[in-house]
Amino acid sequence: MASTTTVQTDPAPPPVLRSERSTGRAGDKIFAGLSQGSGILLLVIMASIAAFLTYRAAIALSRNEGNFLTTFDWNASGTPPVFGIAVLLFGTVVSSVIAMLIAVPVAVGIALFISHYAPRKLAAPLAYVVDLLAAVPSIVYGIWGALVLVPYLGGLNLWLDEYFGWTYLFEKTQIGVARSLFTVGILLAIMILPIVTSVSREVFLQVPRMNEEAALALGATRWEVIRLSVLPFGRSGVISASMLGLGRALGETMAVATVLSPSFLISGHLLNPGGGTFAQNIAAKFDEANQFGRDALIASGLVLFLLTLLVNGAARMIIARRKEYSGANA
Repeated sequence: MASTTTVQTDPAPPPVLRSERSTGRAGDKIFAGLSQGSGILLLVIMASIAAFLTYRAAIALSRNEGNFLTTFDWNASGTPPVFGIAVLLFGTVVSSVIAMLIAVPVAVGIALFISHYAPRKLAAPLAYVVDLLAAVPSIVYGIWGALVLVPYLGGLNLWLDEYFGWTYLFEKTQIGVARSLFTVGILLAIMILPIVTSVSREVFLQVPRMNEEAALALGATRWEVIRLSVLPFGRSGVISASMLGLGRALGETMAVATVLSPSFLISGHLLNPGGGTFAQNIAAKFDEANQFGRDALIASGLVLFLLTLLVNGAARMIIARRKEYSGANA
């Protein structure tokens, strides 16, 4: 007797109705249109801001009796008006560089500890605390800096002056409280630390598990796994996180205005009181300025706008050049 076998086949999928196909295609078109419209709207807004700043800056620069790039004074309401951004540009760049030098290494270390060293029961609460610090308003940081950071940095300034005064940068030549660009840099580093840490942590958690397991199988230690697998993969993400933090440091207003003792002098001694930044100067002088004085402040805001664009453009170029080391091709 011949045996018969029955072959079970999967049931055919239900047919897709023409109305469902048309609805799906219509939804794709609507989504594509909304996405393109959002991108175009963003470009229009950015162009409008740039045009407004350029127009108002041109009015101020046409009547400026000083050199806008090299003048140390800011007297836009005087007769004749004289103002320049030399001190503001120096203070903004120096304080932001100090903040980045302090915050980025610490943030990367914290991110690596949370993602690869800390036990799970400790990593989750620690990550929550870091994310919570990113939501603290800047004025709270400013008040804390003025009441706590400035008084306690006096001893650190004396120690730096005693042991590192020969570097010229840490030579303190003026007596006064620690309301200097160095203090501003430390405060900005504390403020941008949660942002850089959070983004870096998320990037490190995206490292393919197979890469780490392969390195461990070859006998690599945990540090070698991080150095050979984690850091190369997350390099572009760390750069992006650093640029986000730098963007906040460049434009920070209230915290800097609360801590810094402004003066229109450029000094290479970072511990001396004084200095200024773009955002701090705008916040301090906007209310008391007349119409022309506000145009002058808008001109300084245009420089800050261009500086931020240059920083972000440089970051994109760095990421594009190092794409082979990042996770883009993984």
